[in-house]
Amino acid sequence: MHDHTSERLASFADVLAGELPDTWTSTYLPPDAKDELAELGDRIWDLDLIAAFLAEHSLQQAAVLSRADGAQLVLVDRHDARDGFHIAAVAPRALPDEAYRGVPEPGGITLADDPFLAAERVAEDLLARYDSALAQVRRNALDGLQPSQPDRVVLTWQPDGSVATAPADERAGAVLVAGGFVQDPHSGIYRLDGADTQAQARALRAIGPQLDTLGIATALQHPAGRSAPTAAPASGPPSPAGTRAPATRTR
Repeated sequence: MHDHTSERLASFADVLAGELPDTWTSTYLPPDAKDELAELGDRIWDLDLIAAFLAEHSLQQAAVLSRADGAQLVLVDRHDARDGFHIAAVAPRALPDEAYRGVPEPGGITLADDPFLAAERVAEDLLARYDSALAQVRRNALDGLQPSQPDRVVLTWQPDGSVATAPADERAGAVLVAGGFVQDPHSGIYRLDGADTQAQARALRAIGPQLDTLGIATALQHPAGRSAPTAAPASGPPSPAGTRAPATRTR
């Protein structure tokens, strides 16, 4: 990859980020950032234009545009004789795959080599569809959890082996974070990873007494269709955009 190509991509992304509504920052991922590029490719939220592009071209470099609320876009070079770029939405890491079912993908678009005109198109087209899809996915994620009350935290086993909850009390949230839960800033859901089941079990045993001292009870439930709290191995990330099958996953 020639240096001028990298500089062109990074510079375009910097200007584009400054022209988009709200606050965005740009991060360039060079070819040697192989792990970051692979993880990013798995989260590109597209089954059309960008999926076809990635089926022919590996993700050798990219610029990631990030909004203050965690939304992300990925910008890549077109790899053809024409000037311009492709841009696509990035699916959030923290939300479960089930939340994406039935949500139309905010497919990517092609931009001309003019960051000012490109910003207008992204804001009017891609961002509008992305924000709508994000809102629906976040609602779906919350629908999978039984609501907690100020005096009761309901913990729900997830299909990937994690445990999730949406506490109604900030004191409970502080206990959860101290116990290893990670809060998704978009949905407000707290999630305890299930990759290490022993560590997960210790964390769950520890938070109960701590919440109890605050007068907050805990309840552990299984989602519909799950009859036992066996923690399955954490599921892998969604298939790369170029190979994702819409019949099984709409993300």
